[in-house]
Amino acid sequence: MPKPKAKLKPIPTFVTEAAEQEFWATADTTEYFDWTQARRAVFPNLKPSTTPISMRLPETLLTDLKRLANEQDVPYQSLMKVYLAERVAEERSAKNRVSHKRLLPTGPMRRGR
Repeated sequence: MPKPKAKLKPIPTFVTEAAEQEFWATADTTEYFDWTQARRAVFPNLKPSTTPISMRLPETLLTDLKRLANEQDVPYQSLMKVYLAERVAEERSAKNRVSHKRLLPTGPMRRGR
């Protein structure tokens, strides 16, 4: 027998976008939305906003990056963004694995006598 549908909570009104982001970062969306009724949204013309930055890189690193980008026929700044995004994702993934795993002792284990 299927479970009866729970009544959905009303979505609060937010004063700022930051308050809304903070709320949805911790809220259980199933309490506010019936995801069985969801439809995939596609925004083909939406481009993420970017912020220009200035960084100092060793010349050899920049040369290597440009060479790699040229080999892949992409702009070097685009390749740099891909590399940075991949590394950030790796770091987040590693951090999540560590925080969700019980930490074990790193030293040698002694057997009881």
